[in-house]
Amino acid sequence: MVTTALIERGKDGTFGIFTPDINSTIIGEGNTVEEAKSDFENSVKEIIQFYQEDGIELPDELKDIQFVYKYDIASMFDYYKWINVSQFAKVAGINPSLMRQYRMGKTYISENQISKIESTLHQLGNELAAIKL
Repeated sequence: MVTTALIERGKDGTFGIFTPDINSTIIGEGNTVEEAKSDFENSVKEIIQFYQEDGIELPDELKDIQFVYKYDIASMFDYYKWINVSQFAKVAGINPSLMRQYRMGKTYISENQISKIESTLHQLGNELAAIKL
């Protein structure tokens, strides 16, 4: 089963991951996205191991489970540190100062701004995929 794992930056600056689309509670936490992902993946292993050790049948939603990670803006820029936030903002047509506020998780992001950011990310991905060395 493929399900979404949401990565969000908390008000305290740490990162959390959770699965909103399944009944089983799987979470991960960390000071960085990498730490949160590691904790999350460990939680998945522990849950599956619990079922196996206790001889309880694994729920269908956990069988062959795979995750598609979905980031909020702060967690995306934390995980992909090599993306220059100010330069990215210029390409996306967003004020660099506003983009830095998005990165820090201090400002509400409208659906229109999210769309601009996603579109620019996809454009960048396509450009990178087309590079030949």
